[in-house]
Amino acid sequence: MASGIQIGSVSEQTGLSVDAIRFYEKQRLLEKPSRTEGGFRLFGTEDIRRILFIRRAQRLGFSLPEIRELLVLQGDDGKACSHVRDLLRAKVGAVRERIRELAILEAQLARNLRKCERKLKAAARCSRAGCPVLQEISRRGSDDD
Repeated sequence: MASGIQIGSVSEQTGLSVDAIRFYEKQRLLEKPSRTEGGFRLFGTEDIRRILFIRRAQRLGFSLPEIRELLVLQGDDGKACSHVRDLLRAKVGAVRERIRELAILEAQLARNLRKCERKLKAAARCSRAGCPVLQEISRRGSDDD
């Protein structure tokens, strides 16, 4: 009989749902686990280590294809550092771009909030003409994106 840890225990140890672990297996981020005679998946300590690695990489913003690449690089010590550096540079660039986009979004939302507050303060409620922010959003086309 095969030995190992069943998926429910792996879920508890890693903080991931059973469905997430199955998803990782379907995405080939995990090796096919051995099974009991009853068909239950059995995972080893290396599988748990790998699941935790995947989870940490996701928290850093890596996509599943990028994580698959990182997993391959783990076994290739000689080239891993420079390749990981390149992946990190790209990820830092993407994060900086997202921060820039969020700053623009924040400024737009703050402007709209000020409009709402001025309108409500002046009229004590929205006028018959309606909310100026909703009117502005309605006037804007998809070309503003």
